[in-house]
Amino acid sequence: MTEQTADPGTGAAESTPDAAVVRDALGVGVAVGLSGFAFGVTSAGSGLTLPQTCALSLLVFTGASQFALVGALAAGGNPLTAAAGAFFLGVRNAFYGLRLSQLLALPRAVRPFAAQWVIDETTAVALAQPSRRGARIGFTVTGLTLYLLWNLATLLGALGAEAIGDTDAWGLDAAGPAVFLALLAPMLTTITERAVAALAVLLGLGLLPVLPAGVPVLVAASAAPVVLWARGRRADDAAEGPTREGER
Repeated sequence: MTEQTADPGTGAAESTPDAAVVRDALGVGVAVGLSGFAFGVTSAGSGLTLPQTCALSLLVFTGASQFALVGALAAGGNPLTAAAGAFFLGVRNAFYGLRLSQLLALPRAVRPFAAQWVIDETTAVALAQPSRRGARIGFTVTGLTLYLLWNLATLLGALGAEAIGDTDAWGLDAAGPAVFLALLAPMLTTITERAVAALAVLLGLGLLPVLPAGVPVLVAASAAPVVLWARGRRADDAAEGPTREGER
């Protein structure tokens, strides 16, 4: 079944097969949802109990923040600092919500429940669709698939961690950061985004030996405003250059 609808963003008429949207959404949901196993292993290895691990996936449901929280706790960080780092990583979802609220235009009664699924993957799939109907289908299928698989994989990972014992001995303590980097890397498409990521890595790794666990993540968040400020200065200097030449 297809539809021809004016894109709410561009006004252009497009025709998109619903089956293609569902296929793409399922692909993203399955691929990312299975990585919840790594979170379950990492969380259990950091000392969280099975109920605590499952509660994080059920209630928080944003992989980067979950990995940041358990990573800081595993390193011996203060729980408040660890939670603060996870919170600031999750703030980006609020900005996704501002865009998706206009694109999806869901009924008010549905919005509080849909907000739980506003994450990187659902946003990417929804924004890739040329029509509102396609965006709604992509958002719903991706969110449902990812939520179910992520939580199931978290449970299996936590149970598996208890069965294998010391996760550090298996090198599974690196599974969380590896999965996060694998998800993040394809999203860095511009020079500015890559510069922010590079500076954040330098700040995080450089301050790791001298600051308490969890604090380097908070400091690394300053990479974005620093890079944007530097970019603005360059743009101002470039604009002033021709003006000064003209005054001569």
